[in-house]
Amino acid sequence: QVQLVESGGGLVQAGGSLRLSCVASGRTFSSYTMGWFRQAPGKEREFVAAISWSGGSTRYTDSVKGRFTISRDNTKNTVYLQMNNLKPEDTAVYYCAASGTLSPTISSTLYRYWGQGTQVTVSS
Repeated sequence: QVQLVESGGGLVQAGGSLRLSCVASGRTFSSYTMGWFRQAPGKEREFVAAISWSGGSTRYTDSVKGRFTISRDNTKNTVYLQMNNLKPEDTAVYYCAASGTLSPTISSTLYRYWGQGTQVTVSS
């Protein structure tokens, strides 16, 4: 069992930055691929970024490439999402999730554990 708790969300102006954190319980954090997803009002949950267990492989959705960076610190059981140059369309609830896949995956169905989410609001 893995429990995930996100933090770092908030209200920011367009062009600003936020860093989301997700702390995992359990001693097996380093064996999981970790991902970030988001869900805007009235829309389906979508993939944002993912990172392999070692941190050596990452994937991003096209709309955040060059602006967002996913990273992890296995000594702290934490995965991060650095978000720069934020846009109003980035407004959503952001969720972190853990997957047992060996490489980063964009499919939400392959993520077994989910956090409760943190709200990110970008004003224009």
